[in-house]
Amino acid sequence: MFFGLGPPALVALAVVGFLAGVGITAIGPGGVFVTVALALTAAPPAVVAGTGGATNIAAGLLGTVAYIHSGELRTDRGLHTAAALAGPGVVGALVGARVNATISAAVFSVVLGVVVVLAGGLTYYREWDDTRADGSIDPSSRLGALVVGAVGFAVGVPGGLLGVGGPVLAVPLLVALGVPLLPAVAAAQVGSVFVAVPATAAYLQAGAVSLPLVAVVGGPELLGILVGWWVARRVDPGALKRVLAVVLVGLGVYLIA
Repeated sequence: MFFGLGPPALVALAVVGFLAGVGITAIGPGGVFVTVALALTAAPPAVVAGTGGATNIAAGLLGTVAYIHSGELRTDRGLHTAAALAGPGVVGALVGARVNATISAAVFSVVLGVVVVLAGGLTYYREWDDTRADGSIDPSSRLGALVVGAVGFAVGVPGGLLGVGGPVLAVPLLVALGVPLLPAVAAAQVGSVFVAVPATAAYLQAGAVSLPLVAVVGGPELLGILVGWWVARRVDPGALKRVLAVVLVGLGVYLIA
């Protein structure tokens, strides 16, 4: 089920998948590019969201393993942050998947555009004002868990509705709340799995997941996940974040228009 896509378009999707994987583990936003690319095909909104969500499962699992290996998810703060994101993310994802069944392709495109613009704005803000990433939010406290849980729900709804990866919004929101970048990216990998699994299950039940497209996008995306994890630990991604923010805003405006 390739929806009439020829070899050049499939290769382009594979390249997008790889670059998305790099973005996911390097700076957070990345998986949204898979959803945008799928939305530009003839696939209906449910298939776009279901297929994008399916790729997020494997991407999130591999990203989780990578950050366990490097230690960010072996700390108390990392574990508490991930746990606080997970449960509310599941609820938000199921709400989003339910809403997807009620909207048209035109509305889907506009909502996706708004989310992409928001992601671009948050990414730019995070780069411009990094003074708050001081660990001031304590996810092990009741208040901290509630705040991080609210982020999980807020990320889960568009994740289930659109099939966008959790890190695209979770990372800039967590950093804005005071969580340092690498722990935020690490926790968002776990959160993305808890968003993607229930949403994808709902879309699978409705027959709205294209397994061939999952393979085309997902394989290169997993390779990109490993490359992005390597980049995140060795390269200052400041310039990349600024460029990414501009690209996201431009893509979002295009989708809305």
